[in-house]
Amino acid sequence: MRNKSSLDKLKKGEKAVIIDFDSHDIPAKFFELGFVPGTEVEVKHIAPLDGPICLNIIANNALIAIRKSEAKVILIGQK
Repeated sequence: MRNKSSLDKLKKGEKAVIIDFDSHDIPAKFFELGFVPGTEVEVKHIAPLDGPICLNIIANNALIAIRKSEAKVILIGQK
């Protein structure tokens, strides 16, 4: 069984699968970058002082940095 959480709760090196969004006002850029339900991501780096989170989208091996405030609305199921 998976634990539901938001993407900002992950620590460096942890992997999770995106399951949903906590807001209906999601910018189109998230979908264009590959943040869609069912996508597996891994945290590569977390900047200090509430800075951005660098994520690896496993399917296409893309590294993407997003704001912590954006990561809070991405719901994940942790393995």
